[in-house]
Amino acid sequence: MHPWHQEFTRLILLYLSVFLVGGLTGYLVQTLLLLTLIILFIQLSQIRRFEKWISQGGKGEYPKTSGIWEEIYYQIYRIKKSEKRRKKKLRKLIEQFRQSTEALPDAAVVLDNNDEIEWANKAARQILGLQQIDKGQRLINLIRYPEFIRYLKSGSYSEPVILPSPVNNCIILEVRIIPYGSGLRLLLAQDVTQLKKMQTIRKDFVANVSHELRTPLTVLKGYLETMKDMDDGGSPLLTTSFKEMLGQTERMQHLVDDLLFLTRLETQQKKQQCIDIPALLSQICKEGDALESASRRIELTLESSAHIMGEEQDLRSAFTNLLGNALKYSPDDSLVEVRWYQTETEIILAIKDYGEGIPETEIPRITERFYRVDTKRRKKIPGTGLGLAIVKHALMRHDAQLEITSKMGEGSSFNCHFPIKRHCND
Repeated sequence: MHPWHQEFTRLILLYLSVFLVGGLTGYLVQTLLLLTLIILFIQLSQIRRFEKWISQGGKGEYPKTSGIWEEIYYQIYRIKKSEKRRKKKLRKLIEQFRQSTEALPDAAVVLDNNDEIEWANKAARQILGLQQIDKGQRLINLIRYPEFIRYLKSGSYSEPVILPSPVNNCIILEVRIIPYGSGLRLLLAQDVTQLKKMQTIRKDFVANVSHELRTPLTVLKGYLETMKDMDDGGSPLLTTSFKEMLGQTERMQHLVDDLLFLTRLETQQKKQQCIDIPALLSQICKEGDALESASRRIELTLESSAHIMGEEQDLRSAFTNLLGNALKYSPDDSLVEVRWYQTETEIILAIKDYGEGIPETEIPRITERFYRVDTKRRKKIPGTGLGLAIVKHALMRHDAQLEITSKMGEGSSFNCHFPIKRHCND
């Protein structure tokens, strides 16, 4: 029988017994009142014992008793014992987590919602200069780089921030923050010194080779043009050979020019001014229409007069590449839509074509250098494979994002999203 049923049964039997005795003796009210007072006193004593046991943390064995109170003590004791086992298991998991993060080569720091340090691993103490006594300190008081402070306070952690190590300026760190839990954040700092050195070496190599190739290609092209002008057409093979060689030389020149431009995007400092984008787009679209001979394929819609702060040459190159791709990879009689418009948070350039489209699996890679979508086309479309890489880097220098959507057989859309903070109309 359930303890509560037993307790009620006992009380009922006890009151019936007292009721009979009181009825026989003529003291019914007095005996019932006395019994009620006795029961109340006993229950108050049990509550006092229970309160005393709980106030001491419920440690050790619970007080010996009987009835429903024994069941209450037992259930609480069982819950506490189960809780103790869970805490022990949790402590073990936390200890394993700490041991594993201590072994990480990357620095890891746990921050609360006030930017105060709650925990840091061994690597954080080595490359960030943190110490055990820094627990509870605000991180911005220990790492004082302005770029890092802006990144930490921004609340936007989609991209990492690059900064030198507070311990050694020769060490370059890539710092990323990952929010989790209730206001907690995990800061991860990775040593990317060697990677940055390799990138610098690669950029210098590409720039040097491109510069070295420019002169011999110019000389070669000059001689080929001279020899082509001297050709009297007597030998079809010779005429075709000159044409092919001159075409390949021009292709190499375009490739070298694109490589040099891409290197400039990656290395040179920004020189920004307020750019009249509607005027720039109008000019680019007119040039595009001229390239497409008599057929006017470009439809320009200017829904905003917004100017943006940036570098005109970089944006001209990016927009020209996007428009050129839309014209090249769509039928000669199809429309290419160019739209410049503004929302509350962004200024957007949208270029849409009605060409063959891009496979969904290829979209993440088409902004890589020299990457070209491998599709079977009726005619080979010339290009260096650097156009979208130039677009990507030019937009990055303007805090903008390139969004690409496409559907096979229906066309593609290339949207450049500029943050509203770039707006600079006078």
